[in-house]
Amino acid sequence: MLEARKAWLHSLSRRRALHGVAAFLAGSPLLRGQQDPFRDHSRVPGMDELVDAFDFEHAAYAKWPREVYDYTSYGAAGEFTLRRNREAFDWVKLVPKGINDVSKIETSIELLGLKMAFPMFVCPSSGHGLLHPDGEAATHRGATAASNTLMAVSNVSTLPIDKIGAAATGPLWFQLYPKQDLESDQDTLKAAQDAGCRGLVVTCDQQAAYYERPLHDRNLTAGGGGRGGGRGGGRGGAAAAARPATGAAAYRVNGGRLWYEWSFFDKIRPFFKGPILAKGILTGEDAKLCVEHGLDGVYVSNHGGRSLDYGPATLEVLPEIVDAVQGRVPVIVDGGFRRGADILKALALGAKAVGIGRPQRWALGSFGAPGVQRILEILQTELVLAMATCGVSNVASIDRSLVKVEMP
Repeated sequence: MLEARKAWLHSLSRRRALHGVAAFLAGSPLLRGQQDPFRDHSRVPGMDELVDAFDFEHAAYAKWPREVYDYTSYGAAGEFTLRRNREAFDWVKLVPKGINDVSKIETSIELLGLKMAFPMFVCPSSGHGLLHPDGEAATHRGATAASNTLMAVSNVSTLPIDKIGAAATGPLWFQLYPKQDLESDQDTLKAAQDAGCRGLVVTCDQQAAYYERPLHDRNLTAGGGGRGGGRGGGRGGAAAAARPATGAAAYRVNGGRLWYEWSFFDKIRPFFKGPILAKGILTGEDAKLCVEHGLDGVYVSNHGGRSLDYGPATLEVLPEIVDAVQGRVPVIVDGGFRRGADILKALALGAKAVGIGRPQRWALGSFGAPGVQRILEILQTELVLAMATCGVSNVASIDRSLVKVEMP
């Protein structure tokens, strides 16, 4: 009887058994393997709780798969230019004017015949369908709702241009990646014009074909799957490695690049009724050539740091380009803009309008069309506040006296 009592006292109870199973699961390396150490698993704020453009990036990071986030975020090679685009804003200081009447702030401008409530627009960027089921149609609706903001539609959108154009009534421009097949360019431009695009930006920089972030991401999946190293990223495997690279591919550059000539603009001019701008200009010399070849504007851009790494920031070269064109054509710019004060700095350095790139993607992927509207309205409000604080009541009165430039 005594032995039976001892056995009962030391036997495994249901509670102890459950405690043991729970301890095993909590300490299991398999459970830890399911966690993403790069993510913050705290609550994602609602859209109305976000106060600036950076907040939208945090929301996107929390909501998106890593592959989608990296596709929007990466820059070329070591991402020096990507970082420099943001760092350049630290080198330009705002210098408020004296006592001025800023009881009313006027932000409207006219850009190449288009009246705009604010000197900003939505940059062309590809693959909005990765971010939201309604893709570029949702972006267009959000931009239209935000004071009829101009949207430049990418040549490689996930939706046909006619569906994007029909989604809202706001103004549209079209961005073209040139092809050597002029007939194909003609068909593309006709479709864009039929869809309501009234301006054309032709990308002429040499966007990188491979990016390191997605190449690293492939190693995180079984069998090394996932997206390639960018738009030009090829397939992996022994078969691909066995084929010798030729032409531009020998330099790991997309085969659709490295052939551009200024005469291309003369060839496409008959196919498009409206202003045409060259996108990807980074030197005063090229800006002068834009004017000489009859282009209607200059678009300063380094593809958001996705082109040649170790290139200059767009804000860094903006004054040189503005000086080169001497007011003969408008200069617009994109690259790292995140605040209304950033926009004001570019306007002071001579830009006519500023493009918003990654922020509108964060907003679209996190909250759809209302997110795009919200982030643009935040930037618009910040611009008004920055202008008022600096003592300027309208865009026409913004000039270089408003800034102190200390480029390294």
